[in-house]
Amino acid sequence: MLSEKSAATVRATLPAVGAALPAVTERFYAGLFAAHPELLRDLFNRGNQAAGFQRQALAGSIAAFATHLLDHPDERPDVMLGRVAHKHASLGVTAEQYEVVHEHLFAAIAEVLGEAVTPEVAAAWDEVYWLMANALIAIESRLYAARGVAAGDVWREWTVEGRTEETADAATFRLRPADGAPAPGFRPGQYVSVQVELPDGARQIRQYSLSGAPGSATRSITVKRVRGEAPSPDGEVSLHLHARVREGDRLRVSAPYGDLVLDASVLDGGGAPLLLASAGIGCTPMLSMLEHLAGAGHRAPVTVVHGDRSPADHALRADHAALTAKLPDGTAHFWYERPEPGHPGDRTGLVDLASVAVPSGTRAYLCGPLPFMRSVRTQLLGKGVAAADIHYEVFGPDLWLAHD
Repeated sequence: MLSEKSAATVRATLPAVGAALPAVTERFYAGLFAAHPELLRDLFNRGNQAAGFQRQALAGSIAAFATHLLDHPDERPDVMLGRVAHKHASLGVTAEQYEVVHEHLFAAIAEVLGEAVTPEVAAAWDEVYWLMANALIAIESRLYAARGVAAGDVWREWTVEGRTEETADAATFRLRPADGAPAPGFRPGQYVSVQVELPDGARQIRQYSLSGAPGSATRSITVKRVRGEAPSPDGEVSLHLHARVREGDRLRVSAPYGDLVLDASVLDGGGAPLLLASAGIGCTPMLSMLEHLAGAGHRAPVTVVHGDRSPADHALRADHAALTAKLPDGTAHFWYERPEPGHPGDRTGLVDLASVAVPSGTRAYLCGPLPFMRSVRTQLLGKGVAAADIHYEVFGPDLWLAHD
């Protein structure tokens, strides 16, 4: 993929460029938003920008992609690219925006690294960028085509048909297309983007998993109110939805995307055991998977694992347990940091798989905070689950790449 000449240059400069990437991405976003303030207002997550998470994720993805090109010259990191492409498609990213990113990214590289950016170095890293960008553009083009929409044209108006308070900080919104057309299909585990207009005029976007069955006439999302903890501010979109959106209101919602989905061999009756592990609001894609599996009469073993602060904080707890119970070979294990009386089967503390049977050949799906997923992944590897069979979803910037 990477030319031999560029590979040698990238290999020689990767340590220096990698070390400078945090400063490069900081300067990149400053220049990008100065030239295009509408991108911060209407596309990028302002909370993640304020906390620095987006800069970490971009630096991590560039370094990870360049490292993969050097270590595996005949392979493309399709898992990483696919995850990013689904996020981009749900935001309506277009090919033209990659040109804008390229302009400001390479201006930032030149500014930070100065004379070290020789024409040869610039050409090599330019090749890395366009290999990554063109691969993403191609995947995103296929994702748009599969939905039957023009590139970037993913938004529809939906009416809020109902709202249910699940916990003190989580609410479910049931949505129906405002134009009366059928709701688009989706795969269990996928998400949609929701765009809201905030009091200052910004149109901010966040992703929320679809928590119901794919065949329903309506769609459901469960939104947790995000209370900021330094360095992160309060969640602008989640607070807006909780405070202002009621039955009868309208929301701009994207087509469904996301690659944390049950694969065809599972959906057509394959016998691989499944483990669905979540924490906090990460349970929502697992609920969609469970509802589909229960409706399809899935008979292979399904182990459900969930961690939360308390039963009262566990959104959709009753559904989580009931759907697992519908499976012929389903088992649920719930851990709570603050357990409550009346739930004798619950466990105390953080998720610990030491006493949980994990059958050979298990395929695992993880969704929750990054420390939780790292812990569960490590435990699963220790139990013999193949790394290729452990799939995860990160909402917001994928900081896993930034630290691996």
